[in-house]
Amino acid sequence: MTTFVWIVLPYACLAVFVLGHVWRWRHDQFGWTTHTSQLLESRILRWASPLFHLGAFGVIAGHAAGLLVPAWLTSAVGVPEGLYHAVAVWGGTLSGLVLVAGLVLLIARRAANGRVRRATTTMDKVLYVALAAMVVLGMTATVGVNLFGHGYDYRETIAVWFRSVFWFSPRTHLMIDAPLVYQLHAVGGFLLLALWPFTRLVHVWSAPLAYLWRPYVVYRARRGAPPAPAPSPAAVRDRTTGGTRA
Repeated sequence: MTTFVWIVLPYACLAVFVLGHVWRWRHDQFGWTTHTSQLLESRILRWASPLFHLGAFGVIAGHAAGLLVPAWLTSAVGVPEGLYHAVAVWGGTLSGLVLVAGLVLLIARRAANGRVRRATTTMDKVLYVALAAMVVLGMTATVGVNLFGHGYDYRETIAVWFRSVFWFSPRTHLMIDAPLVYQLHAVGGFLLLALWPFTRLVHVWSAPLAYLWRPYVVYRARRGAPPAPAPSPAAVRDRTTGGTRA
């Protein structure tokens, strides 16, 4: 079971992540979009979407720093472990709260608005469930364990295992004694990667940076447009005579 969870499953999910994107690009390029529902409802979306994307950006940046940057490297550049821990916990908590607010608004919007609800696909529902589960597990680990709990140094265990997967030398023993919430969060993260190519998440690879603070298409009415030129007398005469002339 240990081999399957911490070796087979991660590599299977990474393979689906890569091959799924290739398949999606070859067979569904026109679906490589956000599938925005702005035209169906924009009042809630203008708050929910920026909150969600900014929170997600902070969470992803925090995960990248915590999992990819070794503890010895931050110590070597003069960052004390206590300072790193405080920034990681409070930064992760703040980013997580922003992400939660955006996700709750997005889900509530789809549930409350009939037109948006009818435009929601099965994969959208699966994605929202997966994101909600990941957010709950992540906030439990950050707030429940590290902020108000006894704490857990994931940089010496989970982060090392995570990097070892990409070095093709998984150190599975590091995950055996990790807290259950961290184990579930790690498994959920790889499962989310496997789900990624088949959802609207693919749009992140082609979205401009400005999408973070204006993540929807702006439709403008043609106000102030110059008036159309008046028809010529000949054209008016043609319309009144049915297009024939004597």
